[in-house]
Amino acid sequence: MVSRSYSNLLELASGEAPAPSLGSISRRIPRIMTVAGIMSDLDDDASDSVCSDPSSSAQKDRIIIVANQLPIRAQRKSDSSKGWTFNWDDNSLLLQLKDGLGDDDLEVIYVGCLKEDIHPNEQDEVSQILLETFKCVPTFIPPDLFSRYYHGFCKQQLWPLFHYMLPLSPDLGGRFNRSLWQAYVSVNKIFADRIMEVINPEDDFVWVHDYHLMILPTFLRKRFNRVKLGFFLHSPFPSSEIYKTLPIREEILRALLNSDLIGFHTFDYARHFLSCCSRMLGLSYESKRGYIGLEYYGRTVSIKILPVGIHMAQLQSVLSLRETEVKVAELIKQFQDKGRTMLLGVDDMDIFKGISLKLLAMEQLLQQHPEKQGKVVLVQIANPARGKGKDVKEVQEETYSTVKRINEAFGQPGYEPVILIDQPLKFYERVAYYVVAECCLVTAVRDGMNLIPYEYIISRQGNEKLDEVLGLKPSSPKKSMLVVSEFIGCSPSLSGAIRVNPWNIDAVAEAMDSALVMAEPEKRLRHEKHYKYVSTHDVGYWARSFLQDLGRTCKDHVRRRCWGIGFGLSFRVVALDPNFRKLLMEHIVSAYKRTTIRAILLDYDGTLMPQNSIDKKPSSKTIEILNTLCRDKNNTVFIVSARSRNKLEEWFSSCQKLGLAAEHGHFLRIRRDEEWETCVPTVECGWKQIAEPVMKLYTETTDGSVIEIKETAMVWCYEDADPDFGSCQAKELLDHLESVLSNEPVTVKSGQNIVEVKPQGVSKGLVAKRLLSSMQERGISPDFVLCIGDDRSDEDMFEVITNSVAGTSIAPTAEVFACTVGRKPSKAKYYLDDTAEIVRLMQGLASVAEQMVPL
Repeated sequence: MVSRSYSNLLELASGEAPAPSLGSISRRIPRIMTVAGIMSDLDDDASDSVCSDPSSSAQKDRIIIVANQLPIRAQRKSDSSKGWTFNWDDNSLLLQLKDGLGDDDLEVIYVGCLKEDIHPNEQDEVSQILLETFKCVPTFIPPDLFSRYYHGFCKQQLWPLFHYMLPLSPDLGGRFNRSLWQAYVSVNKIFADRIMEVINPEDDFVWVHDYHLMILPTFLRKRFNRVKLGFFLHSPFPSSEIYKTLPIREEILRALLNSDLIGFHTFDYARHFLSCCSRMLGLSYESKRGYIGLEYYGRTVSIKILPVGIHMAQLQSVLSLRETEVKVAELIKQFQDKGRTMLLGVDDMDIFKGISLKLLAMEQLLQQHPEKQGKVVLVQIANPARGKGKDVKEVQEETYSTVKRINEAFGQPGYEPVILIDQPLKFYERVAYYVVAECCLVTAVRDGMNLIPYEYIISRQGNEKLDEVLGLKPSSPKKSMLVVSEFIGCSPSLSGAIRVNPWNIDAVAEAMDSALVMAEPEKRLRHEKHYKYVSTHDVGYWARSFLQDLGRTCKDHVRRRCWGIGFGLSFRVVALDPNFRKLLMEHIVSAYKRTTIRAILLDYDGTLMPQNSIDKKPSSKTIEILNTLCRDKNNTVFIVSARSRNKLEEWFSSCQKLGLAAEHGHFLRIRRDEEWETCVPTVECGWKQIAEPVMKLYTETTDGSVIEIKETAMVWCYEDADPDFGSCQAKELLDHLESVLSNEPVTVKSGQNIVEVKPQGVSKGLVAKRLLSSMQERGISPDFVLCIGDDRSDEDMFEVITNSVAGTSIAPTAEVFACTVGRKPSKAKYYLDDTAEIVRLMQGLASVAEQMVPL
């Protein structure tokens, strides 16, 4: 029996294992692992597997939702019999996501941990119950490993850093700990093993959630190269200046890029991620028809920007509960009947929620506006912190002491200006506070999303029964006020809220006062605007939009050739068009030997010479290779470069029979002892007097950029500038030059780290045409054509070479090789990985040429 799983994915060799046949496991759920990290064997015999009900799932698409915790509540049975009872956790976003999608649209499988520890002896039974009853696949992790993974790496290292807390001292966030990182890797691998037991890689979608599982995509992609995989980050993604302090920064970035679609709540988070990819991996992104994508080894990794929403139906059902009405009536009696206005804060008791800053603002409000003493109450609901440690205790102590000080200073008999509720509330109780509160304050110093404002808005909309309790007329306009931090994910979507910098106590206090005294019509307008957005952008809208984009991103998986390269967490998948393949040495050498008339066209920078090389002069090895190829009278060899002819003459002076094309083919020389020719009529270069001052302006303002002035062209190069700023300046310069040169006979183009101005009609394709036509005029049609280049300018050569196959300038049976550098979209049909491979290939051809040239 051959297992379809691997016991150690980190040691998995590159390449894709055969996918299981669709007929055998189309909708079956295999046996469940009962010991963490150890996989049961899987074979093609469906009788060995636990099957899902074919009548309910055969026609459905299936999605596997993976998160740190399952949306399940577990409780040990109270009677003497052993066992557990399980129920859905209605507050879980993952369950709300499923409800939002609709049961009829998708079959949903959950993979994650339970909050409770399950004894190994009970894990088999629990797995079976959860699978059959809830379609949940529990991941059992030993308690010590889980503690190091969750409380150690996730909460003490990733979570603080992603919320902009640098470990400048041991007390400020956890210093990087290699053993905790290894625990994180181990748990992510256990999750991958668990998913592999239930996935049908041909059909299923996998949606991974949040920072606990950021390297999981690498393990899944390694096992199934074409897996349809989405990832959504629910926390902030920090700026590159913060993120790059993480010792394992590249491993996490590369792991995330093994997803097909990566989702973020806000553009800022996505922008920070893209900046990190640019600065640390050298990747650039493109926006096409509204979609942002990164090209990563031939795969397009899409970026999704959409904040999550709330579960409207669930919240509205809670608003309709009798218990909610009773609690609302109780709060009205406690506050409104006594002439007091309630301000509300709902936060977790952690260092990033800004509870103490909110309290200081309340204190400031009461000091600056004595008339509000006795009339305004801040109710602060403090939920238990999700993590634990010294910082949580410090927040609790500071909160309690600040509340005590404010109440002692401004309290009156029967009046406390701050009411702190630090005991867990039932959801309907919290909703009742939303209904009664005149203003909701969310002043977190950093938060990934925060749905409290959304819940508040829907609760303030209420319903007819609550209107009666509140003493409102039927269908009367509703109102709500929000004071929100600029640093939370929901802030950009709440344009009617009063946005504040939570660190500015005076500004927050002023915003609280503005919310209280604002005119009623404006409060209603702001509420109406928010309600329209929140009610239409609920959790179902978010989930459907994400899955729709995931499907669009993955639609080309089947038709692309995929294989894995790299080891460990550096693993990635190369995906190429079936007609785009690597140029093999034996293939081209064989063709070289079979042919007699050969044309060889080579770009220089980025092809024979690495782009990042400081010394751009060709090596003696390169010169020797070129001279060897040129010694065969049947070979016509050309260097086709953007360099000036003076520079090419200097570098290749020892190559007597080598043809040179300078400045993208504007100047052409067949061999050293001949004169330079021009491929296009020479034009006046008066346009340089217009372009040069503009380029100088951008050079002065862009550190690391330079101008290269050629005979017929000008180039602005920003290779050594900051990548983000350089790219931004290049776009501006391109627009600027196109504007001022619109009436000149030149074209303005952008390339790899350059913006170039050159005469119209000049391209490397002209060189290819000129060479092939001159050979045809001499009565020799080449039966071997090799063209190698690395950037956009070389695409013109590839196009000419490829189209010539159908014409008369090339022999009908000619061997044609158009080859680009790197795996990327190209008109070439072949590729080589880098300049080192190109030099090796040319050296191989030179060796064959040396053997074939008669002495």
